[in-house]
Amino acid sequence: MARVDLPVVLLSHRGPASFQRTPSGLTIKRSAGGLVTALMGLAEHLDRAVWVCAATTSADAVVATEHEGHAVEIAFDPEPQLVDAGHEGEAPTISVRYVEVDPQRHDAFYMQIANPLLWFVQHGLYGLATAPTITSETKRAFVDGYVAVNAQFADAVAEEVEAQGGKVLVLLQDYHFYLVAERVRQRCPDALISHFVHIPWPSPDEWRVLPPDMREPLLRGLLGADVVAFHTRRFARNFLVCAREILDLPVDLDAGTVEVDGRVVVARQYPISIDVDAVEKLAASEEVARHQVAIQDQHITDGERGERQLIVRVDRTDPSKNIVRGFQAYDLLLDQHPELRGRVTFLASLMPSRTDVPEYGDYLAAVGAIVAEVNARHAVGGWQPIDLRLQEDLAFAVAAYQVADVLVVNAVNDGMNLVAKEAVLVNARDGVLLLSENTGAHEELGDYALTVHPFDVQQQADAMYRALTMPAAQRHRMLADAAQVVRDYDVERWLRRQIDDLADRIPD
Repeated sequence: MARVDLPVVLLSHRGPASFQRTPSGLTIKRSAGGLVTALMGLAEHLDRAVWVCAATTSADAVVATEHEGHAVEIAFDPEPQLVDAGHEGEAPTISVRYVEVDPQRHDAFYMQIANPLLWFVQHGLYGLATAPTITSETKRAFVDGYVAVNAQFADAVAEEVEAQGGKVLVLLQDYHFYLVAERVRQRCPDALISHFVHIPWPSPDEWRVLPPDMREPLLRGLLGADVVAFHTRRFARNFLVCAREILDLPVDLDAGTVEVDGRVVVARQYPISIDVDAVEKLAASEEVARHQVAIQDQHITDGERGERQLIVRVDRTDPSKNIVRGFQAYDLLLDQHPELRGRVTFLASLMPSRTDVPEYGDYLAAVGAIVAEVNARHAVGGWQPIDLRLQEDLAFAVAAYQVADVLVVNAVNDGMNLVAKEAVLVNARDGVLLLSENTGAHEELGDYALTVHPFDVQQQADAMYRALTMPAAQRHRMLADAAQVVRDYDVERWLRRQIDDLADRIPD
């Protein structure tokens, strides 16, 4: 990765670590998730970087208050720990600034606008006959929550930029902060700003679900950046078309540019990936091995009738993941191929997600209902068709990846989907990936997977059967090719391309 001489200010809602209160005092825990892991890799490659994030726990807020809003230095090897200003250890450290937000304001920002409104619009999850309904309360949540919180974070970012002399790389992340770039640019005109959108960017018609006084500020806010980045060409193109059709700005689709306020904004695609070394190291761990043996004993090994087969999915219980239709497709599979009863189990490791948002809680209930229905209809001789685990256990997930005959990724819409990349990297049974055409990962892995159409349950059932009965040589070839794609384009290359492209835009 090219070294960048300029300081870097990074902004994401979730930070690299969070603090918790315990009887013995404050403890600190590394944050989970693919995005945080990727950004950690970026921060550790930079000499002068400050990571701005939300104080998401009361203990985070205590740390922010004790340091008067200034950044704290955290070392991350082997475990996260606060370090003194004079720290000279070999472990990589990151300066982290926690921003404390009024809880009521944060609730309006996060629970009413970012999730579910923006998430649902951008993933195409609304059934428009009944939802959403934009009310005066929605508008207040947008102004008093989303706009106000974005202003607070923009000011924090600008303060860090100004503290570094103004000529700084600013790397903004995701749908929480669409208004930050414009405000930072107004205050720090010499900053070079990139905003990466990690979820799908839909077409102008889908954005018209939101009224003009919401959608137009969001677009204009993003256009405060020099580079607006996405995971796929389709998302980048959709963004450009939105700028042209919603804001009536000059757009060059071939060059991927928008002219606004005398500047040229570039839309680019950088498909995110995984840390190959870290995933392979975890896959080789004793903890994963223990889970793998348990899964094999329960679902695959059968001394009387030989090996059984295993369908796996690993997801958050988010409506965009399309879990219910995946189970409906499996139900059809068992109806249409009764010889598979007792021979093919569906193991689902699902992490409950945002259950305090009503739409997510309702979806989790729907998942439970379809599992109960399928298990009641098809159970035979002590065999249960679906093994549902509601848990957050990465080691278990990796063990399930390793022994899967079929991995189901049938999302309604996904910015990328790193589960698909993790699974093909570590699978040891020549497993077949069923991959939704609406995932960002499909642009890279679609040639080495069975494409599924997220709303066509029969087609998904047929794809499951095809995967389960596919010749061994074809399974092996597809998996090997998919794994090679992931190894060739890992998270370090994802980071390097962005930094190199930004470095090219630094004025001489």
